[in-house]
Amino acid sequence: MKTLPFAAWLSSPRADDTPIAWLGAQTWTLGHLRHDVAQCMAQLARQPGERWALCFENSYLFIVALLATLHAGKTPVIPGHSRESLLAEQKALFDGVLSDRALNWQGPRLVVVSDNHQATDEYTFPALRNDAHVELFTSGSTGQPRRVIKPIACLDKEAALLAARFGERLTGCRVVASVVPQHLYGLTFRIFLPMSLGLPLHAAMLYYAEQLAALEEQYRYAFISSPAFLKRLDPQLTPPPVTLILSAGGMLPWRDVQSAAAWLGVWPDEIYGSTETGILAWRYRREDAIAWLPFPGVTIAQEGDAFRAHSPIIPEQDGLLLDDVLIFDKKGTFQIAGRRGRVVKIEEKRISLSEIERRVLELGGIREAAALPVFRGGRQGIGVLLVLEEETRSQWQASDSKALELAWRRALIPWLEPVAVPRYWRILDEIPVNSMNKRVYAQLQELFHETP
Repeated sequence: MKTLPFAAWLSSPRADDTPIAWLGAQTWTLGHLRHDVAQCMAQLARQPGERWALCFENSYLFIVALLATLHAGKTPVIPGHSRESLLAEQKALFDGVLSDRALNWQGPRLVVVSDNHQATDEYTFPALRNDAHVELFTSGSTGQPRRVIKPIACLDKEAALLAARFGERLTGCRVVASVVPQHLYGLTFRIFLPMSLGLPLHAAMLYYAEQLAALEEQYRYAFISSPAFLKRLDPQLTPPPVTLILSAGGMLPWRDVQSAAAWLGVWPDEIYGSTETGILAWRYRREDAIAWLPFPGVTIAQEGDAFRAHSPIIPEQDGLLLDDVLIFDKKGTFQIAGRRGRVVKIEEKRISLSEIERRVLELGGIREAAALPVFRGGRQGIGVLLVLEEETRSQWQASDSKALELAWRRALIPWLEPVAVPRYWRILDEIPVNSMNKRVYAQLQELFHETP
């Protein structure tokens, strides 16, 4: 199916009453979008800053800000969160903040709104710069945010690849999602894909299965989801008319594939990729052991103990190394065997263990910290091993240890994703190392084993 490139989202000859997004009884049309983008551009024109962080809950207003920023010749920066304390710490990454609510941020900030006016004039929007791009940030192995530059041309190509695979099944659908546009998966599937195909999108994120079940029956829906949401479906609810389920961001257990298909009457399609690479492969399972099939133009080759990917949507000529270990078969399809390095995925979020350790050490009274993933009762969480300063250790021994752990957790909440806040704590005299003075994380995980 032919897709509409980003540069033509506002200038295409579609009618002004073409629906773009909805929220409850509110529907925003292309006429609304043209008017709102023009208003936002006028505000940005009075601001000197070139780099603007986009922090939104409403996806329609996110689109307004994205279009206004790029057509104004500025750079949208997508930090991946709206936490005020982190924005303050990361202020060197951008000049100002665009948001759909007032944020306590000391610097240039604009609140983007829609006044529900249709475009009455023939707006002319400046052409995009040749190097137009967005910047995203993801957890790096060092614990510092890793900047990922995504050219708009690559995002357009990614939408075209998805439309070639799923376009026929998307025809006539409305797009709803349980993922935010603050990460590449949500940006590509929830924003670029429906906008490029002219499909109305839901402006709010679905947090609960009850919200999915409450969708209006007269429409058909494509559901952009994740394993974390799909495992929480409630079969007691009335299923909505979903005709396509896309899942990405992490491994989808086979039992959750089966339960989603049983409730919604459609088997999920799964996407493999990363923020750095974009989409790489796809699979559709009606049995457990189905391998991943690379998208057209994607090649993945082993390089030492790692794998390097090339594709039409990876701008780097040398391709990119993957965080995962893959096992290929003779047909060119593959299975995912695990992850390399110090970045793990929990609830579909990339979590830097190095960043957790850095934040824990900032709490005070802690001499050493080691963070690692811990499995308990079928769930994965973060555990930390701590070596305390003498005064803090005395406090821990003399008081209720749970109270101190709760205080540590509360202190970390402003800085870490909820799933990255440690659930399990162990206090040691020293953190074990091997003969090379290296931490052996498999050995450290044994310290969290439950005792019978």
